[in-house]
Amino acid sequence: MTVARFISNMGQFLRFGIVGGSGTVVNLLIVYLTKKLALWSADITEHDVFINLFGTQFNIRWYHVFMTIAFLVANTWNYQLNRMWTFKEARRITWFRGFFPFLLTGLGAFLVSQVVATLLMNVNSPIALSPEIFDDSTGFRTKFYWASAISIIVSMPINFVINKLWTFRSRPKKPIFVTDTAPK
Repeated sequence: MTVARFISNMGQFLRFGIVGGSGTVVNLLIVYLTKKLALWSADITEHDVFINLFGTQFNIRWYHVFMTIAFLVANTWNYQLNRMWTFKEARRITWFRGFFPFLLTGLGAFLVSQVVATLLMNVNSPIALSPEIFDDSTGFRTKFYWASAISIIVSMPINFVINKLWTFRSRPKKPIFVTDTAPK
């Protein structure tokens, strides 16, 4: 790898990080808003069960739902900013044709973030956030907010590499065929 290419890749990574940072803000804002709206409108907390998984002891909780909504909004935000700024030199395809690979890539990172958040939220997990510190008494002590932020940070490098290599890869230019137009 040449020095110029390394610098270019680092610049892309930094731009991707800035876009990701703005997406993190959007994500956490949506997490906050969905949590508050659910509480105010239906008295639902993030810890409540959304649906039981096939009669087992496992459940999808409302925080999974809130994180899913936030992911979809932030993913769309990030795609547009990355398309306009981070990977602007990549050969263009239509917005929707580019969005679905980005969404699919994001879903991979999102699944990682769901697992990490679940492990951080579950009191029986070996990496659970401490209930003494994260007792939900204030915004800064809300376990769900911290689990959301940490899970985003863990999944970001995975997301960058897959997006660079797949979603925003340079498309080969179509060959131009020159026809012999000289009179015979």
